[in-house]
Amino acid sequence: MGSHLPLADARAVVLEQAAPLDTETVALADALGRAIAQPVDAPHSLPPFDNSAMDGFALRAADTAGAADGAPVTLRLAGESRAGTPEEAELQPGEAMKISTGAALPAGADAIVRVEWTTRPDEEHVAIDRELTVGNDVRPAGDDVNAGDRVLESGMTIGPGELAMLASVGAAEISCTRRPRVAIVTTGDELVAPGGTLGHGQIFDSNSAMLAALAVTGGADVISVTAAVADDAATTDDAIAKALSEADVLIVCGGVSVGEHDHVKPALEKAGVSQVFWQVAMRPGHPTCFGLRENPGARTTLIFGLPGNPVSAYATFHMFARPALMQLGGRSPFPPSVKARLASELKKPAGHTQVLRCRMSRDEQGWLATPTSRNQRSHAISSVVGVQGLALLPEDATLLPEGEIVTVELMPDGTLESL
Repeated sequence: MGSHLPLADARAVVLEQAAPLDTETVALADALGRAIAQPVDAPHSLPPFDNSAMDGFALRAADTAGAADGAPVTLRLAGESRAGTPEEAELQPGEAMKISTGAALPAGADAIVRVEWTTRPDEEHVAIDRELTVGNDVRPAGDDVNAGDRVLESGMTIGPGELAMLASVGAAEISCTRRPRVAIVTTGDELVAPGGTLGHGQIFDSNSAMLAALAVTGGADVISVTAAVADDAATTDDAIAKALSEADVLIVCGGVSVGEHDHVKPALEKAGVSQVFWQVAMRPGHPTCFGLRENPGARTTLIFGLPGNPVSAYATFHMFARPALMQLGGRSPFPPSVKARLASELKKPAGHTQVLRCRMSRDEQGWLATPTSRNQRSHAISSVVGVQGLALLPEDATLLPEGEIVTVELMPDGTLESL
């Protein structure tokens, strides 16, 4: 495919190759963050029985007729229904039964009087000073969910609330889309592992930790990270061949350009990877490449060659690798997006979409996007700190005035919860 592919077209090409993975049965305790593979219907109603919404007394509403402040109705106590230990005896006219929140409503009762609306003239009676209606403070069976109702749809991500629903309908395990297995390779003679000692001309490897974290937040299982591979053809060939052996997705960072020491593209070709595209009309991240390797008897492996500059790697991961991982894992590929005003004037060359790292705020006019840093160049790691949204500045634009409306893809990690 030709060079300088528009960003939207390149993303569409990637997603065409990212069909959801097969399914597997997962224990409820291990299901957090997974995508539901099949709809879930309630086998029983929630709540499954009529129960009390308050601590108090179960009674017949008709027995409180005429009750008023200063003229209470007195009923005889006839036992207690506790949560988990219901009273089996049927409530008779003129009787009340002590009851706790969540306890099953005893047969014969049709209302609850709150304990604070009562007095106790003696140990065997309760006095009620107001007239009640049928159903007062009763949570009827099926008040939340009826048996057979659809409670969770396929493709939903299982969060704490979804776990609560699954547990409530008695599901000890759930069918989920398998997490994509991701291998990561970072390249560069200049890279040193954090904690090491920098020589002249060397930098610490930030891409390995960042990309592994991004893959995990994208719903992947990171099965290997091969860091700081030397800029040597044979070494690069070996690292890529090993990384491809078990992965659904391979992410290679650095070495994807055309310099004398860029060995990734030849190594991918030797490993049987067919290039789908190389070079996208975007900044940062122009030299991104995407390829496929057909595996006999197995799924096709998706390969992303990301630029080595950390900001370029960050932006291209969000634009291409994350949507692919989300769709492979059975979820919607893209995060929510909003229209936002730019907080300041911005200039850019025409001919590419610029991915601007932003912090987001809201005022009476709506969303406002402020660059995370004045330095938005591809080496400026400060620009990926505190990112809440990625603003997509249009390909044909050269000057975007303050207040210009742009599309912003919001970060999917909860950083906007306070806004």
